[in-house]
Amino acid sequence: MKTIILLLVSSAIVNNVVLSQFLGLCPFLGVSKKTETAAGMGAAVIFVITLASFVTGILYNFILKPLDLDYLNTIVFIIVIAALVQFVEMVLKKYVKSLYESLGVYLPLITTNCAVLGTALNVVAKDLDILTGTIYGFGVGIGFFIAIVIMAGIREKIEYNDIPKPFRGTAIVVLAAGLMAIAFMGFSGIIN
Repeated sequence: MKTIILLLVSSAIVNNVVLSQFLGLCPFLGVSKKTETAAGMGAAVIFVITLASFVTGILYNFILKPLDLDYLNTIVFIIVIAALVQFVEMVLKKYVKSLYESLGVYLPLITTNCAVLGTALNVVAKDLDILTGTIYGFGVGIGFFIAIVIMAGIREKIEYNDIPKPFRGTAIVVLAAGLMAIAFMGFSGIIN
């Protein structure tokens, strides 16, 4: 149990996929204007990363590795991720239409979100078993959720502030993201 908690904390906070590894910046910066939309995107990414880690782990351990087809990792993982995103998109379109419409073009972009592919490739690179890889993927998804919701909260707070003209718009968002990354670096000594 201790190992699982350490893995979750490490993958979610210490080695945050957005703020430490700088993966998944497109949806992080694009969807973080409203907290509700950011939370919806974060939940969708948690689902996709967790399932992608599980499915790609099974495919790698039972098909690609035994058949010595390791060189197909990236292609196979992209196909799996694209299928999972299509599934999420269909479910949201049918059951949560408001979230589907608010995410707009960023929902299909989960397919090309490098955080999802990076997590699947990290599971293989770290040689994690299927259960540990799935827990790692869930932790990475939680980390993405935390980062995007915090950024959305910051953006909502600074929207009505008196910001100097050169820093308005994208500049203040990138500056805030940089300060968040520095703050998350403070966790780096907690766990390896």
